[in-house]
Amino acid sequence: MSMDTLKEKIIKKAWEDADFKARLLADPRSALKQDFGIDVPEGIELSVLAETPAHYALVIPPQPEELDQLKATEAQVQYSWN
Repeated sequence: MSMDTLKEKIIKKAWEDADFKARLLADPRSALKQDFGIDVPEGIELSVLAETPAHYALVIPPQPEELDQLKATEAQVQYSWN
């Protein structure tokens, strides 16, 4: 499963299940393990934010020279999720 597909599934579940959303915001590692069987590897920092009409999140992507490290990290995470 691709990272984008997984993100879509997590977002959809958060929209449909208020309990999951609350757990995801409070303790993302535990919520992902419990509901999706996903073990987020140690060393991976995971932040979950909820946008509202009055609260927006701006994510600043890595600089181009950081992309190789990001791709390696994404591959590690994807491997652990499969």
